[in-house]
Amino acid sequence: MTVMVAGQIARDLVLTVPAVPGAGEAADAHERREMLGGKGANQAVALAQLGVPVALLGVAGADETGERLLNQARKDGIDVSSVPVRGESALIVELLDADGEWRYVQHLPESSLLTPDDVAAAAGRLANADAVVLQLQQPPEALLAAARAARRTAGPHGDPEAESGTTPRGPIVVLDGAPGDGALLGWADVIRADEQEAGLLAGAEVGTEERGLRAAREIHRRGPWLAALALDDGANLFAWSARSPWGTDGHVVIPGVQTTTADTTGAGDSLVAGLVAALLRGDDPVSAASGAVAAASSTLGHPGGRPGLTPESLSRQRALIDDALRETAG
Repeated sequence: MTVMVAGQIARDLVLTVPAVPGAGEAADAHERREMLGGKGANQAVALAQLGVPVALLGVAGADETGERLLNQARKDGIDVSSVPVRGESALIVELLDADGEWRYVQHLPESSLLTPDDVAAAAGRLANADAVVLQLQQPPEALLAAARAARRTAGPHGDPEAESGTTPRGPIVVLDGAPGDGALLGWADVIRADEQEAGLLAGAEVGTEERGLRAAREIHRRGPWLAALALDDGANLFAWSARSPWGTDGHVVIPGVQTTTADTTGAGDSLVAGLVAALLRGDDPVSAASGAVAAASSTLGHPGGRPGLTPESLSRQRALIDDALRETAG
């Protein structure tokens, strides 16, 4: 099984400060970390750490930084043979204070973003992947081209011929974020959205299980058969439709678990990776949801968005989640 991740590649610079300075002020950083970053690269790293063969479709800079980023990706076990190289490397600077609150300053040159031509060059690999993950900070026209390439033998959801079961379904298409283009939603199987993104999709605030479930059912109607939505209490709602591989409607809320939080920036990327890995393994929906949240929780304990998923950390978080689910059920 192979996953193609279409998303940002960037140099990630994390500066840990006691407090973020105000206007006209300065602060001394007591820790500095530089790493391969960008949401696309982070998701690819997490998938590789979970043992899933993964290829990255993003743009690397035609400079020394870009070369370093690609070398790091290769060391991480990521296939970068479809990565175009041009222009200046993207840069993301994160200021992380002592309370774990973060602020981003980013420079994403236009040349560092995917184009439909980049997607066309990788169309065969997208169609032959087992899953395609689309990170929605890329231009919508490139993402729509990637989704169409991935599902070129199946068509969009809602196409009677494609939904009849006589046409190959193609890869699982996963959206990370809320698409501004409604057409993209119809090509997706799975969507993950944080609180703000879920509200945009639903047209109203999504915070409780009840409102989240209503939003998820509307999302199902528009295309995806699985919606993973963040709720306002640190929990995550996973809702699936009868068009899912499990063949039934259902949902589960995975509560937030108590864990040491240094930085939340990479949690969503690891959640997506954990969910994709579970779906490709054929896990049942509750197990898939628990595995996704365990991956997210395992990323909270260190500065920066780069995942650090180990069997030990995943097992520890999974045990906490299982305990929380038993407590909720009891």
